[in-house]
Amino acid sequence: MPRSKTELAVVGAGPAGLAAAVTAADLGLTVTLLDAGARPGGQYYRHPAPALAATHPQAAAPHHDRRTFTTLLSRLRAHQAAGRIAYVPHHHVWSVTRADPTRTDPTWTLHTRTTESAPTSVTAPLAVTAPAVLLATGSYERHLPFPGWTLPGVVGAGGAQAMLKGGLVLPGRRIVVAGSGPLLLAVAGSLAGAGARVPAVVEAAAYTGYATGGAAATAALLRNPAKLAEGARHGAALLRAHTRLLTRHAVVEAHGTDRVEAVTVARLDRDWRPVPGTSRRIPCDALAVGHGLVPELSLATALGCATRTAPDGTVALALDADLRTSVPGVWSAGETGGIGGAQLAVAEGALAAHSIAQAPAPTRLRRTRTRLRAFADVMGAAHRPGAGWQHWLPDATDVCRCEEVPAGRIRESLAELGARDARTVKLLTRAGMGWCQGRMCGPAVAALCAAAGAGAGTDTGTDTGTDTGTDTGTDTGAEETAPAPDRRPLACPVPLRDLAQLPLPAAD
Repeated sequence: MPRSKTELAVVGAGPAGLAAAVTAADLGLTVTLLDAGARPGGQYYRHPAPALAATHPQAAAPHHDRRTFTTLLSRLRAHQAAGRIAYVPHHHVWSVTRADPTRTDPTWTLHTRTTESAPTSVTAPLAVTAPAVLLATGSYERHLPFPGWTLPGVVGAGGAQAMLKGGLVLPGRRIVVAGSGPLLLAVAGSLAGAGARVPAVVEAAAYTGYATGGAAATAALLRNPAKLAEGARHGAALLRAHTRLLTRHAVVEAHGTDRVEAVTVARLDRDWRPVPGTSRRIPCDALAVGHGLVPELSLATALGCATRTAPDGTVALALDADLRTSVPGVWSAGETGGIGGAQLAVAEGALAAHSIAQAPAPTRLRRTRTRLRAFADVMGAAHRPGAGWQHWLPDATDVCRCEEVPAGRIRESLAELGARDARTVKLLTRAGMGWCQGRMCGPAVAALCAAAGAGAGTDTGTDTGTDTGTDTGTDTGAEETAPAPDRRPLACPVPLRDLAQLPLPAAD
Protein backbone atom coordinates (compact mmCIF):
# COMPACT_ATOMS: atom_id res chain seq x y z
CA MET A 1 0.00 0.00 0.00
CA PRO A 2 1.46 3.41 -0.96
CA ARG A 3 2.18 5.62 2.06
CA SER A 4 2.92 9.33 2.33
CA LYS A 5 3.70 11.89 5.05
CA THR A 6 2.44 15.42 5.33
CA GLU A 7 2.12 18.15 7.95
CA LEU A 8 -1.66 18.42 7.63
CA ALA A 9 -4.17 15.93 6.26
CA VAL A 10 -7.53 17.42 5.27
CA VAL A 11 -10.50 15.10 4.72
CA GLY A 12 -13.03 16.54 2.29
CA ALA A 13 -12.62 19.03 -0.57
CA GLY A 14 -15.85 20.95 -0.04
CA PRO A 15 -16.00 24.61 1.05
CA ALA A 16 -14.44 24.01 4.48
CA GLY A 17 -11.78 21.58 3.31
CA LEU A 18 -10.74 23.70 0.35
CA ALA A 19 -10.47 26.85 2.46
CA ALA A 20 -8.49 25.03 5.14
CA ALA A 21 -6.07 23.43 2.68
CA VAL A 22 -5.19 26.59 0.73
CA THR A 23 -4.97 28.74 3.86
CA ALA A 24 -2.68 26.23 5.59
CA ALA A 25 -0.51 26.12 2.46
CA ASP A 26 -0.42 29.93 2.43
CA LEU A 27 0.89 29.74 6.00
CA GLY A 28 3.71 27.38 5.03
CA LEU A 29 2.37 23.90 5.80
CA THR A 30 2.52 20.94 3.44
CA VAL A 31 -1.00 19.60 2.98
CA THR A 32 -2.61 16.44 1.64
CA LEU A 33 -6.23 17.01 0.62
CA LEU A 34 -8.17 13.74 0.44
CA ASP A 35 -11.60 13.58 -1.17
CA ALA A 36 -14.02 10.88 -2.31
CA GLY A 37 -15.21 13.06 -5.17
CA ALA A 38 -13.79 13.26 -8.64
CA ARG A 39 -13.42 17.05 -8.56
CA PRO A 40 -12.93 19.61 -5.79
CA GLY A 41 -15.97 21.48 -4.51
CA GLY A 42 -17.94 18.91 -2.52
CA GLN A 43 -21.72 18.83 -2.64
CA TYR A 44 -22.20 22.61 -2.59
CA TYR A 45 -19.76 23.53 -5.36
CA ARG A 46 -20.78 20.49 -7.44
CA HIS A 47 -20.28 20.94 -11.16
CA PRO A 48 -20.77 18.78 -14.27
CA ALA A 49 -18.34 16.08 -15.32
CA PRO A 50 -16.03 17.12 -18.16
CA ALA A 51 -17.56 14.41 -20.36
CA LEU A 52 -20.81 16.40 -20.44
CA ALA A 53 -18.97 19.23 -22.20
CA ALA A 54 -21.18 21.83 -20.54
CA THR A 55 -20.04 25.26 -21.67
CA HIS A 56 -22.20 27.31 -19.30
CA PRO A 57 -23.36 24.89 -16.55
CA GLN A 58 -24.09 27.72 -14.14
CA ALA A 59 -26.84 28.91 -16.49
CA ALA A 60 -28.74 25.65 -15.99
CA ALA A 61 -27.92 25.24 -12.31
CA PRO A 62 -26.97 28.54 -10.67
CA HIS A 63 -24.21 28.33 -8.05
CA HIS A 64 -24.23 30.82 -5.24
CA ASP A 65 -20.84 32.21 -4.25
CA ARG A 66 -19.29 30.85 -7.43
CA ARG A 67 -16.62 33.55 -7.28
CA THR A 68 -15.52 32.18 -3.89
CA PHE A 69 -15.19 28.72 -5.38
CA THR A 70 -13.22 29.85 -8.42
CA THR A 71 -10.85 31.77 -6.15
CA LEU A 72 -10.33 28.74 -3.88
CA LEU A 73 -9.82 26.51 -6.92
CA SER A 74 -7.25 28.88 -8.38
CA ARG A 75 -5.33 28.92 -5.10
CA LEU A 76 -5.50 25.10 -4.94
CA ARG A 77 -4.05 24.74 -8.43
CA ALA A 78 -1.23 27.20 -7.62
CA HIS A 79 -0.28 25.31 -4.45
CA GLN A 80 -0.44 21.99 -6.33
CA ALA A 81 1.95 23.33 -8.94
CA ALA A 82 4.32 24.52 -6.21
CA GLY A 83 4.21 21.16 -4.43
CA ARG A 84 2.64 22.51 -1.23
CA ILE A 85 -0.68 20.65 -1.62
CA ALA A 86 -1.13 17.05 -2.73
CA TYR A 87 -4.75 16.83 -3.92
CA VAL A 88 -5.98 13.20 -3.91
CA PRO A 89 -9.47 12.70 -5.42
CA HIS A 90 -11.34 9.37 -5.68
CA HIS A 91 -10.13 8.34 -2.19
CA HIS A 92 -12.59 7.78 0.64
CA VAL A 93 -11.05 7.89 4.13
CA TRP A 94 -12.55 4.98 6.05
CA SER A 95 -10.55 5.16 9.29
CA VAL A 96 -8.13 7.41 11.18
CA THR A 97 -5.84 5.72 13.71
CA ARG A 98 -2.88 6.66 15.87
CA ALA A 99 0.32 5.84 14.04
CA ASP A 100 2.05 5.27 17.41
CA PRO A 101 -0.33 4.82 20.39
CA THR A 102 2.56 5.18 22.84
CA ARG A 103 3.33 8.81 21.92
CA THR A 104 1.70 11.62 23.91
CA ASP A 105 1.78 13.91 20.85
CA PRO A 106 -0.18 11.77 18.43
CA THR A 107 0.60 11.20 14.79
CA TRP A 108 -2.33 10.00 12.72
CA THR A 109 -2.63 7.53 9.89
CA LEU A 110 -5.52 8.01 7.49
CA HIS A 111 -6.58 4.84 5.68
CA THR A 112 -8.31 5.24 2.33
CA ARG A 113 -9.96 3.19 -0.35
CA THR A 114 -10.52 4.19 -3.94
CA THR A 115 -14.10 4.95 -4.93
CA GLU A 116 -16.13 3.03 -7.50
CA SER A 117 -15.95 5.99 -9.89
CA ALA A 118 -12.16 6.11 -9.85
CA PRO A 119 -10.46 5.62 -13.22
CA THR A 120 -8.60 2.37 -13.76
CA SER A 121 -5.31 4.22 -13.35
CA VAL A 122 -6.29 5.05 -9.74
CA THR A 123 -6.87 1.71 -8.03
CA ALA A 124 -4.44 1.60 -5.11
CA PRO A 125 -5.58 2.66 -1.63
CA LEU A 126 -3.34 5.18 0.12
CA ALA A 127 -2.23 5.61 3.72
CA VAL A 128 -1.37 9.16 4.78
CA THR A 129 0.49 9.99 8.00
CA ALA A 130 0.23 13.44 9.57
CA PRO A 131 0.57 15.09 13.00
CA ALA A 132 -2.55 17.18 12.34
CA VAL A 133 -5.90 16.17 10.84
CA LEU A 134 -8.76 18.41 9.80
CA LEU A 135 -12.12 16.72 9.28
CA ALA A 136 -14.34 18.53 6.77
CA THR A 137 -16.68 15.66 6.01
CA GLY A 138 -19.83 17.74 5.50
CA SER A 139 -23.34 16.39 5.99
CA TYR A 140 -26.09 14.26 4.51
CA GLU A 141 -29.84 14.73 4.20
CA ARG A 142 -32.32 14.04 7.01
CA HIS A 143 -35.43 12.14 5.89
CA LEU A 144 -38.69 11.65 7.79
CA PRO A 145 -40.60 8.77 6.15
CA PHE A 146 -44.22 8.86 4.97
CA PRO A 147 -46.39 6.47 2.92
CA GLY A 148 -45.08 6.29 -0.63
CA TRP A 149 -41.66 7.76 0.10
CA THR A 150 -39.95 4.79 -1.56
CA LEU A 151 -41.74 5.30 -4.92
CA PRO A 152 -39.56 6.04 -7.96
CA GLY A 153 -39.63 9.76 -8.57
CA VAL A 154 -39.31 10.61 -4.87
CA VAL A 155 -35.81 12.00 -4.43
CA GLY A 156 -33.98 13.95 -1.78
CA ALA A 157 -34.09 17.72 -2.10
CA GLY A 158 -30.31 17.79 -2.08
CA GLY A 159 -30.32 14.86 -4.48
CA ALA A 160 -32.42 16.84 -6.95
CA GLN A 161 -29.95 19.70 -6.66
CA ALA A 162 -27.07 17.28 -7.24
CA MET A 163 -28.75 15.81 -10.33
CA LEU A 164 -29.10 19.29 -11.77
CA LYS A 165 -25.66 20.61 -10.84
CA GLY A 166 -23.71 17.43 -11.59
CA GLY A 167 -25.68 15.83 -14.40
CA LEU A 168 -27.67 18.77 -15.81
CA VAL A 169 -30.85 16.69 -15.59
CA LEU A 170 -34.17 17.14 -13.79
CA PRO A 171 -35.87 14.41 -11.71
CA GLY A 172 -39.17 15.24 -13.45
CA ARG A 173 -41.07 17.97 -15.24
CA ARG A 174 -43.64 18.82 -12.54
CA ILE A 175 -41.85 18.67 -9.21
CA VAL A 176 -43.18 19.33 -5.70
CA VAL A 177 -40.44 20.45 -3.28
CA ALA A 178 -41.16 19.59 0.36
CA GLY A 179 -39.69 19.11 3.82
CA SER A 180 -38.08 21.76 5.98
CA GLY A 181 -35.15 24.14 5.87
CA PRO A 182 -33.73 26.90 3.69
CA LEU A 183 -32.39 24.39 1.18
CA LEU A 184 -35.93 23.95 -0.16
CA LEU A 185 -36.12 27.49 -1.52
CA ALA A 186 -32.76 27.19 -3.26
CA VAL A 187 -33.70 23.82 -4.76
CA ALA A 188 -37.07 25.07 -5.97
CA GLY A 189 -35.47 28.12 -7.55
CA SER A 190 -32.86 26.00 -9.32
CA LEU A 191 -35.41 23.51 -10.63
CA ALA A 192 -37.73 26.25 -11.87
CA GLY A 193 -34.81 28.08 -13.44
CA ALA A 194 -33.86 24.94 -15.31
CA GLY A 195 -37.32 24.61 -16.83
CA ALA A 196 -39.26 22.44 -14.36
CA ARG A 197 -42.75 23.32 -13.21
CA VAL A 198 -42.74 23.61 -9.41
CA PRO A 199 -46.38 23.89 -8.30
CA ALA A 200 -45.59 24.19 -4.60
CA VAL A 201 -42.87 24.42 -1.99
CA VAL A 202 -44.20 22.67 1.11
CA GLU A 203 -42.38 23.85 4.26
CA ALA A 204 -43.28 22.10 7.53
CA ALA A 205 -41.99 24.93 9.74
CA ALA A 206 -43.19 28.51 9.94
CA TYR A 207 -40.83 31.34 9.00
CA THR A 208 -42.16 33.24 11.98
CA GLY A 209 -39.84 30.96 13.97
CA TYR A 210 -36.97 33.23 12.94
CA ALA A 211 -38.61 36.15 14.75
CA THR A 212 -39.66 34.42 17.96
CA GLY A 213 -36.29 33.33 19.29
CA GLY A 214 -35.79 36.23 21.67
CA ALA A 215 -33.27 39.06 21.73
CA ALA A 216 -30.31 36.88 20.74
CA ALA A 217 -32.13 35.62 17.66
CA THR A 218 -33.18 39.14 16.69
CA ALA A 219 -29.60 40.32 17.01
CA ALA A 220 -28.37 37.43 14.85
CA LEU A 221 -30.86 38.34 12.13
CA LEU A 222 -29.94 42.02 12.19
CA ARG A 223 -26.24 41.18 11.93
CA ASN A 224 -26.83 39.11 8.79
CA PRO A 225 -28.76 41.34 6.38
CA ALA A 226 -27.27 39.47 3.41
CA LYS A 227 -29.01 36.29 4.58
CA LEU A 228 -32.34 38.09 4.76
CA ALA A 229 -31.78 39.50 1.29
CA GLU A 230 -30.97 36.02 0.01
CA GLY A 231 -34.28 34.77 1.37
CA ALA A 232 -36.08 37.64 -0.32
CA ARG A 233 -34.41 36.76 -3.65
CA HIS A 234 -35.56 33.16 -3.33
CA GLY A 235 -39.10 34.35 -2.57
CA ALA A 236 -39.12 36.64 -5.60
CA ALA A 237 -37.90 33.78 -7.81
CA LEU A 238 -40.79 31.61 -6.61
CA LEU A 239 -43.26 34.37 -7.39
CA ARG A 240 -41.89 34.71 -10.92
CA ALA A 241 -42.20 30.95 -11.38
CA HIS A 242 -45.80 30.99 -10.06
CA THR A 243 -44.77 28.60 -7.27
CA ARG A 244 -46.95 28.55 -4.19
CA LEU A 245 -45.23 28.54 -0.79
CA LEU A 246 -47.15 26.51 1.81
CA THR A 247 -45.71 26.92 5.31
CA ARG A 248 -46.77 24.71 8.24
CA HIS A 249 -47.68 22.05 5.67
CA ALA A 250 -46.18 18.66 4.88
CA VAL A 251 -46.41 15.95 2.27
CA VAL A 252 -48.03 13.12 4.25
CA GLU A 253 -48.39 10.62 1.39
CA ALA A 254 -47.08 10.07 -2.13
CA HIS A 255 -49.31 8.26 -4.63
CA GLY A 256 -48.50 6.19 -7.72
CA THR A 257 -47.86 2.70 -9.03
CA ASP A 258 -44.67 2.59 -11.09
CA ARG A 259 -43.62 6.11 -9.96
CA VAL A 260 -45.05 9.04 -8.07
CA GLU A 261 -48.10 10.60 -9.71
CA ALA A 262 -49.38 12.92 -6.95
CA VAL A 263 -48.84 13.84 -3.30
CA THR A 264 -51.21 14.57 -0.42
CA VAL A 265 -50.37 17.72 1.48
CA ALA A 266 -51.83 18.54 4.91
CA ARG A 267 -51.61 21.54 7.21
CA LEU A 268 -49.68 20.97 10.45
CA ASP A 269 -50.21 22.21 13.98
CA ARG A 270 -47.36 23.66 16.07
CA ASP A 271 -45.99 20.17 16.85
CA TRP A 272 -46.16 19.04 13.20
CA ARG A 273 -49.33 16.93 13.66
CA PRO A 274 -51.49 16.88 10.49
CA VAL A 275 -54.69 18.86 11.06
CA PRO A 276 -57.75 16.71 10.16
CA GLY A 277 -59.74 17.91 7.17
CA THR A 278 -56.93 19.97 5.61
CA SER A 279 -55.58 17.43 3.10
CA ARG A 280 -55.28 18.30 -0.55
CA ARG A 281 -53.86 16.42 -3.53
CA ILE A 282 -51.26 17.93 -5.87
CA PRO A 283 -50.45 16.12 -9.16
CA CYS A 284 -46.73 15.79 -9.93
CA ASP A 285 -44.26 13.42 -11.55
CA ALA A 286 -41.47 13.97 -8.99
CA LEU A 287 -41.12 14.94 -5.34
CA ALA A 288 -37.92 16.48 -3.97
CA VAL A 289 -38.09 16.12 -0.19
CA GLY A 290 -35.71 16.66 2.70
CA HIS A 291 -35.96 17.73 6.34
CA GLY A 292 -32.63 19.42 6.79
CA LEU A 293 -29.10 18.06 6.98
CA VAL A 294 -27.23 15.86 9.45
CA PRO A 295 -23.50 16.32 10.18
CA GLU A 296 -21.36 13.42 8.91
CA LEU A 297 -19.37 12.43 12.00
CA SER A 298 -18.32 8.84 11.32
CA LEU A 299 -14.58 9.52 11.44
CA ALA A 300 -14.86 11.98 14.33
CA THR A 301 -16.94 9.79 16.63
CA ALA A 302 -14.73 6.78 15.88
CA LEU A 303 -11.85 8.89 17.22
CA GLY A 304 -13.87 9.74 20.33
CA CYS A 305 -14.45 13.43 19.58
CA ALA A 306 -16.98 15.04 21.93
CA THR A 307 -20.35 16.03 20.52
CA ARG A 308 -23.24 18.37 21.32
CA THR A 309 -26.91 18.62 20.37
CA ALA A 310 -27.32 21.41 17.82
CA PRO A 311 -30.37 23.71 17.76
CA ASP A 312 -31.83 21.73 14.83
CA GLY A 313 -31.84 18.56 16.95
CA THR A 314 -28.90 16.89 15.20
CA VAL A 315 -25.64 15.74 16.77
CA ALA A 316 -22.68 18.01 15.94
CA LEU A 317 -19.08 18.17 17.10
CA ALA A 318 -18.17 20.20 20.16
CA LEU A 319 -15.47 22.60 18.96
CA ASP A 320 -13.55 25.40 20.61
CA ALA A 321 -13.06 28.89 19.16
CA ASP A 322 -10.12 27.60 17.08
CA LEU A 323 -12.09 24.63 15.69
CA ARG A 324 -10.25 22.06 17.81
CA THR A 325 -12.09 18.89 18.69
CA SER A 326 -11.71 17.29 22.11
CA VAL A 327 -9.06 14.96 20.64
CA PRO A 328 -5.58 16.56 20.48
CA GLY A 329 -4.30 16.90 16.93
CA VAL A 330 -7.76 16.75 15.35
CA TRP A 331 -9.61 19.83 14.06
CA SER A 332 -12.93 20.07 12.24
CA ALA A 333 -14.69 22.76 10.20
CA GLY A 334 -17.94 23.28 8.36
CA GLU A 335 -21.14 21.25 8.71
CA THR A 336 -19.55 18.80 11.17
CA GLY A 337 -19.78 21.51 13.83
CA GLY A 338 -23.44 22.20 13.05
CA ILE A 339 -25.30 22.91 9.82
CA GLY A 340 -24.58 26.48 8.72
CA GLY A 341 -23.96 26.76 4.99
CA ALA A 342 -21.02 27.28 2.66
CA GLN A 343 -20.02 30.80 3.75
CA LEU A 344 -19.65 29.66 7.35
CA ALA A 345 -17.74 26.56 6.23
CA VAL A 346 -15.24 28.67 4.28
CA ALA A 347 -14.68 30.94 7.29
CA GLU A 348 -14.24 27.99 9.64
CA GLY A 349 -11.84 26.23 7.28
CA ALA A 350 -9.60 29.29 7.13
CA LEU A 351 -9.83 29.82 10.88
CA ALA A 352 -8.88 26.20 11.62
CA ALA A 353 -5.89 26.46 9.28
CA HIS A 354 -4.55 29.42 11.27
CA SER A 355 -4.90 27.42 14.48
CA ILE A 356 -3.12 24.39 13.02
CA ALA A 357 -0.30 26.57 11.68
CA GLN A 358 -0.12 28.36 15.07
CA ALA A 359 -0.62 31.67 13.32
CA PRO A 360 -2.84 34.46 14.70
CA ALA A 361 -6.18 34.54 12.91
CA PRO A 362 -7.49 37.87 11.56
CA THR A 363 -10.07 39.47 13.85
CA ARG A 364 -12.36 39.90 10.85
CA LEU A 365 -12.36 36.15 10.29
CA ARG A 366 -13.35 35.41 13.87
CA ARG A 367 -16.16 37.97 13.73
CA THR A 368 -17.45 36.48 10.48
CA ARG A 369 -17.51 33.02 11.99
CA THR A 370 -19.32 34.22 15.14
CA ARG A 371 -21.90 36.17 13.12
CA LEU A 372 -22.67 33.33 10.69
CA ARG A 373 -22.75 30.67 13.41
CA ALA A 374 -25.28 32.73 15.38
CA PHE A 375 -27.51 32.94 12.30
CA ALA A 376 -27.12 29.20 11.72
CA ASP A 377 -28.33 28.51 15.26
CA VAL A 378 -31.44 30.65 14.70
CA MET A 379 -32.08 28.90 11.39
CA GLY A 380 -31.66 25.45 12.92
CA ALA A 381 -34.06 26.16 15.77
CA ALA A 382 -36.69 27.56 13.37
CA HIS A 383 -36.69 24.42 11.20
CA ARG A 384 -36.22 21.78 13.92
CA PRO A 385 -38.76 18.98 13.29
CA GLY A 386 -41.68 18.78 15.70
CA ALA A 387 -42.33 15.46 17.41
CA GLY A 388 -45.85 15.27 15.93
CA TRP A 389 -44.58 14.22 12.48
CA GLN A 390 -44.97 10.58 13.59
CA HIS A 391 -48.73 11.04 13.27
CA TRP A 392 -48.32 10.78 9.48
CA LEU A 393 -46.32 7.54 9.82
CA PRO A 394 -48.59 4.43 9.79
CA ASP A 395 -47.29 1.06 10.97
CA ALA A 396 -47.11 -0.38 7.44
CA THR A 397 -44.68 2.25 6.11
CA ASP A 398 -41.04 1.21 5.79
CA VAL A 399 -38.69 3.29 7.93
CA CYS A 400 -35.48 1.41 7.08
CA ARG A 401 -35.68 1.05 3.32
CA CYS A 402 -32.44 -0.95 3.07
CA GLU A 403 -33.78 -3.79 5.24
CA GLU A 404 -37.50 -3.06 4.59
CA VAL A 405 -38.35 -2.58 8.27
CA PRO A 406 -41.79 -0.99 8.78
CA ALA A 407 -42.65 1.45 11.54
CA GLY A 408 -44.96 -1.11 13.17
CA ARG A 409 -42.11 -3.54 13.76
CA ILE A 410 -40.02 -0.81 15.39
CA ARG A 411 -42.93 0.24 17.60
CA GLU A 412 -43.52 -3.42 18.51
CA SER A 413 -39.89 -3.82 19.56
CA LEU A 414 -40.30 -0.81 21.86
CA ALA A 415 -43.75 -1.56 23.27
CA GLU A 416 -43.70 -5.34 23.52
CA LEU A 417 -40.18 -6.73 23.10
CA GLY A 418 -38.39 -4.59 25.67
CA ALA A 419 -36.18 -2.42 23.47
CA ARG A 420 -34.99 0.59 25.45
CA ASP A 421 -32.71 2.26 22.89
CA ALA A 422 -31.98 2.45 19.17
CA ARG A 423 -29.23 -0.14 19.40
CA THR A 424 -31.64 -2.75 20.77
CA VAL A 425 -34.19 -1.79 18.13
CA LYS A 426 -31.55 -2.55 15.53
CA LEU A 427 -30.77 -5.93 17.02
CA LEU A 428 -34.46 -6.88 17.15
CA THR A 429 -35.55 -5.51 13.76
CA ARG A 430 -32.42 -5.03 11.56
CA ALA A 431 -33.28 -1.33 11.17
CA GLY A 432 -30.04 0.40 10.20
CA MET A 433 -28.18 -2.80 9.27
CA GLY A 434 -28.32 -2.27 5.51
CA TRP A 435 -26.01 -0.60 3.03
CA CYS A 436 -26.41 2.96 4.37
CA GLN A 437 -25.77 1.79 7.96
CA GLY A 438 -28.58 3.88 9.42
CA ARG A 439 -27.75 7.18 7.71
CA MET A 440 -31.20 7.17 6.06
CA CYS A 441 -33.39 5.77 8.85
CA GLY A 442 -31.36 6.75 11.93
CA PRO A 443 -33.16 10.05 12.74
CA ALA A 444 -36.59 8.44 12.32
CA VAL A 445 -35.70 5.44 14.49
CA ALA A 446 -34.33 7.76 17.15
CA ALA A 447 -37.56 9.78 17.11
CA LEU A 448 -39.66 6.63 17.47
CA CYS A 449 -37.51 5.59 20.42
CA ALA A 450 -37.92 9.01 22.01
CA ALA A 451 -41.69 8.90 21.58
CA ALA A 452 -41.74 5.57 23.40
CA GLY A 453 -39.67 6.96 26.25
CA ALA A 454 -36.60 4.95 25.24
CA GLY A 455 -33.11 6.22 24.50
CA ALA A 456 -33.09 8.32 21.34
CA GLY A 457 -29.60 7.38 20.26
CA THR A 458 -29.16 7.30 16.51
CA ASP A 459 -26.69 4.48 16.92
CA THR A 460 -28.30 2.25 14.34
CA GLY A 461 -25.14 1.57 12.43
CA THR A 462 -22.84 -0.15 14.90
CA ASP A 463 -22.68 -1.99 18.16
CA THR A 464 -20.48 0.41 20.06
CA GLY A 465 -22.73 3.37 20.79
CA THR A 466 -24.24 4.47 24.06
CA ASP A 467 -27.21 6.71 24.71
CA THR A 468 -26.89 9.97 26.58
CA GLY A 469 -28.91 13.12 26.66
CA THR A 470 -31.30 15.41 28.46
CA ASP A 471 -35.07 15.38 28.67
CA THR A 472 -36.99 17.73 26.40
CA GLY A 473 -40.49 16.20 26.27
CA THR A 474 -42.68 15.04 23.36
CA ASP A 475 -46.27 15.36 22.24
CA THR A 476 -47.01 11.89 23.62
CA GLY A 477 -46.10 12.83 27.13
CA ALA A 478 -43.18 10.46 27.07
CA GLU A 479 -39.66 11.62 27.76
CA GLU A 480 -37.54 12.60 24.78
CA THR A 481 -33.80 12.25 25.08
CA ALA A 482 -31.21 14.06 23.05
CA PRO A 483 -29.80 11.92 20.25
CA ALA A 484 -26.51 10.14 20.70
CA PRO A 485 -23.88 10.24 17.95
CA ASP A 486 -23.58 7.53 15.34
CA ARG A 487 -20.59 5.33 16.02
CA ARG A 488 -19.25 3.22 13.19
CA PRO A 489 -15.91 1.41 13.25
CA LEU A 490 -15.54 2.07 9.50
CA ALA A 491 -16.79 5.23 7.81
CA CYS A 492 -17.71 3.32 4.63
CA PRO A 493 -17.65 -0.25 3.25
CA VAL A 494 -14.08 -1.43 2.66
CA PRO A 495 -13.05 -4.23 0.25
CA LEU A 496 -11.35 -7.19 1.92
CA ARG A 497 -8.40 -6.76 -0.47
CA ASP A 498 -7.74 -3.34 1.07
CA LEU A 499 -7.91 -4.71 4.60
CA ALA A 500 -5.53 -7.50 3.61
CA GLN A 501 -2.91 -4.91 2.61
CA LEU A 502 -2.80 -3.34 6.07
CA PRO A 503 0.51 -3.92 7.90
CA LEU A 504 0.45 -6.40 10.74
CA PRO A 505 0.63 -4.89 14.25
CA ALA A 506 4.07 -4.86 15.81
CA ALA A 507 4.82 -7.73 18.19
CA ASP A 508 5.11 -6.87 21.89
